[in-house]
Amino acid sequence: MHRHHVFPVSTILLVAANLLIPVAIVVFAIGFFPYKPFLPGLAEYQNLEYGPPPEAPFDRLIFMVVDALRSDFVYTDGSGFEFTQKLISDGVAIPFTAHATSPTITMPRIKAITTGSTPSFLDAILNFDEADTSSTLAVQDTWLAQMKAKKDGKLVMYGDDTWLKLFPGLFDRADGTSSFFVSDFTEVDNNVTRHIPDELRNDDWNTMVLHYLGLDHIGHKTGPRGPNMIPKQREMDGIVRIIYEAMQTQSHLESTLLVFLGDHGMNDAGNHGASSPGETSPALVFVSPKLKSISKPVKVPADFAEDFQYYSVVEQSDLATTLAALLGFPVPKNSLGSFMLDFLPFWPEKHDRLQILVRNARQILDIVAATFSGSSPDCVRPSSGAEELACEWQHISKAAEKTPAGEDPDDAWMIEVSKWLSKAQTLMSGMASNYDMSMLAYGGFAAGLASIAAGYVVATSNSVTAASITPFVLIILLYGTMMFASSYVEEEQHFWYWTASAWLFYLAIRLTPKTKHKWSMMGLVALGAMRITRGWNQTGQKFAGEPDIVTSFVAANPPLLWCLVFATYAMVSLELFNGLGDVPTAISGSLVAGLVTSAVSFKLAFTNEDAPELVVGFARTLVTIFDGPSLVNRARAVFLGLGLISIFPLYNIVTARGAKVSKDEAMRTLHHLYTLFALTQSRVTNVPLFLLFQAIYLFLDRLQLGPVEITTSSLLLQFASFFAMGGSNAISGVDLSNAYNGVSGFNIVAVGVLTFLSNWAAPVWWTSASNLLLLQSRTQLSSTKQGHNGVFRQHAALLTAFVTVTLGFVMLACTALRTHLFIWTVFSPKYLYSMAWCLGQHLVVNMALGGVLYWLGCI
Repeated sequence: MHRHHVFPVSTILLVAANLLIPVAIVVFAIGFFPYKPFLPGLAEYQNLEYGPPPEAPFDRLIFMVVDALRSDFVYTDGSGFEFTQKLISDGVAIPFTAHATSPTITMPRIKAITTGSTPSFLDAILNFDEADTSSTLAVQDTWLAQMKAKKDGKLVMYGDDTWLKLFPGLFDRADGTSSFFVSDFTEVDNNVTRHIPDELRNDDWNTMVLHYLGLDHIGHKTGPRGPNMIPKQREMDGIVRIIYEAMQTQSHLESTLLVFLGDHGMNDAGNHGASSPGETSPALVFVSPKLKSISKPVKVPADFAEDFQYYSVVEQSDLATTLAALLGFPVPKNSLGSFMLDFLPFWPEKHDRLQILVRNARQILDIVAATFSGSSPDCVRPSSGAEELACEWQHISKAAEKTPAGEDPDDAWMIEVSKWLSKAQTLMSGMASNYDMSMLAYGGFAAGLASIAAGYVVATSNSVTAASITPFVLIILLYGTMMFASSYVEEEQHFWYWTASAWLFYLAIRLTPKTKHKWSMMGLVALGAMRITRGWNQTGQKFAGEPDIVTSFVAANPPLLWCLVFATYAMVSLELFNGLGDVPTAISGSLVAGLVTSAVSFKLAFTNEDAPELVVGFARTLVTIFDGPSLVNRARAVFLGLGLISIFPLYNIVTARGAKVSKDEAMRTLHHLYTLFALTQSRVTNVPLFLLFQAIYLFLDRLQLGPVEITTSSLLLQFASFFAMGGSNAISGVDLSNAYNGVSGFNIVAVGVLTFLSNWAAPVWWTSASNLLLLQSRTQLSSTKQGHNGVFRQHAALLTAFVTVTLGFVMLACTALRTHLFIWTVFSPKYLYSMAWCLGQHLVVNMALGGVLYWLGCI
């Protein structure tokens, strides 16, 4: 009677716990990632006692963005930007390093560059949605809107279509290109360059935006030292030459300013999104013959700097304020930028210089006042940094009032204004997010309720003993505690590598029958496979780009790589052929051969486009033989083949209700069909990892594990395999190279699913493999009612307990450390990854997909 009552209560609580997970995540995110409020409307010049605004030295702007242009790419010895370096040496170009705050990805960086403000961290998510329009800047004040308001020329744009999403309808002529086809190094830039000669001859525009993507794509594919990097730098340098020579020879361009910059940099692995020095240090160069009169001599090329900070270091938000003065328009309302003092010599009159600084200061003062609702600040006991800034400005203003009539304040006063601007910029940028503490608390409370519910289900499971659950509890506590240390979050992979290795060793010692030497050898093979898995890809943030097995051995020896790749496909082929044993050999052989040939053909063709240096020897011969269909059609052929062949095992499962062997073979066939899909969605250098995963699985399969051991193994291997495939807790770790397989245009659902499955291909594989182990455990325990009916429920309860408790730890860490230096660079990306793990991997894959697979194996 008691058990009849506990079963439905436990099930209800388990369902409730999982339903609370998305509620907790969304509520907490609303409080943690609020949209930053902004002042509406376009700024207008204020009337100052110093007279009208000073005359601008330029009337036309060419704004050239080279995506991921790290500072050393332009300024150091060995750079491909030789002509640019000559311009700097001649004094007609002024170089800077423009600090880019995290997240270092395109959309938030363009927002910072054009508005001068600090973007919301939610833009890091919206950056991946090409269909998003909620992040538009159409109603915000930017230097583009100000140039449009001048009505003295058109606005044109060529390149990354992020600009078209952010500024819908603003450009009079435009040709956008997608930023996510990262295998394209050439056409994506040629599509920009082909417009330049005609536009340089036109005189009907006052602003031309160019955004080149090829260098960023090369970084993602081959890193900052890849073979294509210097040629691409030379190509971009050639564009600078074309534009500069046109500025010299065409009269309508004589007052044109070329601003040449990177939106962000890249780390040593070629990725970006986090806050390493390489990612936050893009180059910024102002180019014009007019600059020769104000520039100062600098060393060219610059000496190497480990922190990538060359020449003067400014904030990217300073661009909006500086362009306002150089081109003659009001500083955008929401700008936190400070005017770059290097350009003050353009105005020899002191009152003109004073105007520029005062207008900059008063514009920031409006933002400061808005933070405390415009009420008069309490300068006796200022309650916030914003009030303190307002009081300091009152002091500076009173000092200016003491200046004799008809005279301008002295240089010391101007220095005080400049210092105030820098302090205001630092303080107000740090106040960019106002946390909603009540929403944070509600989100944490929901996670806590879910943890209690899941914990109750685990505790009331009759098969769970203190000895069996202890390792699982230790994993939860150690992992949760680790969330409060930024270094551990950055290098989380080591926790899973060592924990998974220790767990496999524990299983080998405790559960392997000591009398069978074959089993002992399998344990050693599994431990060896885990050791190779750990060293396959160097991930994390501190050692990204360091040597690993892929770079040192596999990619360096393409014939070895393809031997391993073909061995992996051969293993899958054999398993599929055996799984179709009920089908006549001629038919099953033809089906498997056709499907695997299509998959190999796609992988070869994709690699030939993605990393042609890996396609050599026999692989090159096969590429020539298989030449013909497009990558989209090849991928669609693989997906179609997988779908058609999966009909056979599904039919066997439904019709062979009493035939256990046939049903087991059908479930294994479904698993290996997914393996082939996972290979299609993985980088070619990661394909051999599935051989190692199979070796570990075979070891676990022979151990006859119970549900708790299976769940613990599944959890550890899901996380360990994610990092082994190159995953990390940085936004820069998101791999988009397989996001468009079989997709001819952007479709948010298709691209979203493919992106998730390409980044979580290995964890999903372990979900499928764990299901096979659970079905085996169910058969072993079928003599007991609990074993027969409660295996998956216990598995789901343990996974839910882990997810809810660790999610609570992450929320607690983000709340407690919300003022931490690394809150936006380490803890916020970790929360985003926790969202992906909880919603995608746990709810959709482990619970929904895993539940369906388990149900299919039981019917």
